[in-house]
Amino acid sequence: MAAIPFVTLALARKLEQAGFPAAQAQDTLAALAGVMGQAQLVTGEHMDMRFRELDLRLKDLEQRLTNKLGTMVVASVVAVASLVKLL
Repeated sequence: MAAIPFVTLALARKLEQAGFPAAQAQDTLAALAGVMGQAQLVTGEHMDMRFRELDLRLKDLEQRLTNKLGTMVVASVVAVASLVKLL
């Protein structure tokens, strides 16, 4: 995965201007840079692939639900027709 460009010096100066002690600003940025270096980024291509997979799964689910609903409708019609014939 690609790293996020991160300018720690500029941010350290902004933190110092906001009132952070220099040591605290540097320590905070060192921790932040360490965490950002371990971040697992997701690319747009990966997201597109996952959305395509999800779309296929939803279409499959829709088809199965449609089949089940159709089966229930047919069974209901048969049951009503049988009751009408008996009565």
